[in-house]
Formats: sequence, structure tokens, C-alpha cells
Amino acid sequence: MRRVFFARTTTDNAMTIKAAFIGLGAMGAPMARHLHDKGLLAAVGNRTQARADELAKELGVQAPDTAAIAASCDVIALCVSADADVIGVVEALAPSLSRGDIVIDHSTVAPATAQRAARILADVGAHFLDAPVSGGVEGAKNGKLSVMVGGEADVLERARPVLEAYGARITHMGPVGSGQATKAVNQVLVAGIAQAVTEGLALGEALGLEADRLIPTLGAGAAGNWFLEKRGGTMLRNEFSVGFKLGLLHKDLGIVRGIAQDAGTDRTIIEQSLANYAELMSQGYGDDDISALIRLKRKS
Repeated sequence: MRRVFFARTTTDNAMTIKAAFIGLGAMGAPMARHLHDKGLLAAVGNRTQARADELAKELGVQAPDTAAIAASCDVIALCVSADADVIGVVEALAPSLSRGDIVIDHSTVAPATAQRAARILADVGAHFLDAPVSGGVEGAKNGKLSVMVGGEADVLERARPVLEAYGARITHMGPVGSGQATKAVNQVLVAGIAQAVTEGLALGEALGLEADRLIPTLGAGAAGNWFLEKRGGTMLRNEFSVGFKLGLLHKDLGIVRGIAQDAGTDRTIIEQSLANYAELMSQGYGDDDISALIRLKRKS
């Protein structure tokens, strides 16, 4: 039986955590690297073992199977693609976890999925935090993500050193599921801002305005926002491989649609964005950044 030491305190009062990261995509890999830089990362895992092996070799950590990760690590972070993936990983981890271990999920899934995962882990005495993130690939690479957390406050405090490795802002939103509810609101705002910025810049382009003057001018006023600053120039240069894949936003908005239906709120932006991104996906642009929406806003 392994020794559990998720909150062992050293003489300088710093937490020592043996952490793992599962899901090494565009977001997960840099987040794992930040954990390694903090001296917390012991193991990595991924659906494609070769990717896990490659990163493990680079960082000098282990890349064992899921059960071995659960048996050897105290805090395990996930960043996977879909609700079924989250439940699948949690079910694979659960039999080998020890009481007090913590699983943190950074995926974007439904609040009900987070609550189901928490129940699975509670049966073995482990804890679950739903902790989706915002800030894009740049935020993951720079360690500047905004982390919205659902779960027990004391569990969050135990896991905080892991989250602080890549999070600039960590906010406890409430019980399990609250993190995902917050992410749903975030994705509506992301979709709405993308609609406005792409439509506006398509108009500016059609009117012959120069991007190097237009974008800074707009950004200095009430229209300024992160998406305009980070994606305005690239989309006008038809560079769409820079950030959050539109196919993933389409997936997220499908989840948000159900949440909004249950809440009884307006879904105008959600429905328009779902339709627009579905059209782009049908044209083969599913791996493009969400700023590829400008393709549909330009003159035909």
C-alpha cells in the first residue's frame, strides 16, 4: 500500500504534491510543463501513448497506464475532449486511488457530468474538482489561465499549488458543477464576441480600411477586447491555425445549448454560432481557429 502524502508540509511550509497530468493536447501539454517547472509533476498520460512517452522523456517523468498513475500520484489533473472521456478516465482511475486523493478536471463538459464524476470518486473516498479554464493556448503556454472551480473549498486549497502552476486567477465558484456552469457562460461570451469582431472587421475590410490602423484604434476604445487584439490581425491575413479550434467551440456550444434550454434563457448567439461553425466544419475548416468565422462574414 502506498503512502498518501498529498498535503505533506516541508520545513519552509511549501506543499509537496506528487501530481500527474492526463490529456496532452494543445492545452494539456503546456500545463503539464508548468507543473514540471514547479517540481510537482511525477507522471503524464494520454490516449495516444506515444505522445505521453515523448513528453515523459522530455521532462524526465513517468508515462505509465492510468491505474499506475492513480496508484502513485495524489493529485491528478485531466484535460480531455468530451464528457464520455472524462467519465472513462475517472472510472479507470477510481479503483487504484487512495482516500483523500484529488482529481481535477480542466475539460469543458456538462455540470451533470462533473457531478457524476464526483459521485464515482466519492465511493472510493477521493475528491473531484471541476475546474475548466479560459485563456486559450496562449494562456496555457504562459501559465496565465483563468480557472473556475467547483467543489469543496478545503479540497481546492489542498490542490491550489497545482492550479497555481498554470493559473493566473483561481476562483472558487461553488459546489461541484459550478465550474462548468461558469464555463458555459464564458463560452457564450466567447461566441458572441467572435460574432461581433469578425462581422465588424469584415466590414472594415470591405470598406478598404487598413488593418494596422483600424485594429489599434478600435482596441483603444469601447470596442477593445482580447479577441480583437489577439486575432484581429491574423484573421485579416487569413491565418487560422493560431488558437482555439472552431470544432471544439462547436462542441462546447452544444453543451451550453442544453444548459440554456434548461435555464429558459435566450439562445440567439448560441444557435447562430452553432449553425455558423457547423457550416465551416462542413467545408473542412473544423481545425481552424474560431476567428475563421470571418470567412462567412465577408462579401460573397
